[in-house]
Amino acid sequence: MSYIVVDVEADGEIPHKFSMVSFGAIIVEPSLSKTFYGEVKPISEKWNPEALAISGFSREQHLGFNDPKEVMQKFFDWITQNSVDKPIFISDNLAFDWQWINWYFHNFIGKNPFGFSGRRIGDLYCGMKMDTGLNSEWKKLYRKTRHTHHPVDDAKGNAEALLQFRKMGLRVSFQ
Repeated sequence: MSYIVVDVEADGEIPHKFSMVSFGAIIVEPSLSKTFYGEVKPISEKWNPEALAISGFSREQHLGFNDPKEVMQKFFDWITQNSVDKPIFISDNLAFDWQWINWYFHNFIGKNPFGFSGRRIGDLYCGMKMDTGLNSEWKKLYRKTRHTHHPVDDAKGNAEALLQFRKMGLRVSFQ
C-alpha cells in the first residue's frame, strides 16, 4: 500500500458552497520526491476573503486557475501511476482535507481512489506516545520543511514527520 500525504487550501469552510483553491500530495517514501500540485478554479460564487488569504492567492488569480475536472483527473492518474496497491490518504487535518478531495473526486471523476477512509497524523502520534493530549507536539518536533500554506510544502513537512515516526517504531510501509 502507498501512504499519500495530502494538504488542501480552500476559500471557505465546506465543499460545494465554497471552492478548493489548491492542493498538494506526496508519496511517503525516503526520498519524498514524488509530489503532485494542483490549482483549481472556483466552483462557486461564494468565497471567504480570510480563508482565501491563507493560500496567498487573490480572487482574481483563483478565477484564472485550471478546470477542476482536468486537475482531478490528472491527480487520479498520478495516484494510479505512483501507488502500489490501495493508496492511503493521510493528512494533518483529516476532517478538513479529506472532505475537499473526496467531494471533488466524486463530483468530477465519479470515484475516489482513496476509498472511504484516511489517517490523521496527530492521532498516529498520540497512539505511539499513548497520550491523546499530545495532539500537536509532533508538528514542532518532527517537521523539517517550514509550514508555508503552500500545500506541497505542508504535505512534505507532514511526510517528514511520518518518516521520523517510522524511525521511532511506527510501521509505515514504503512502496
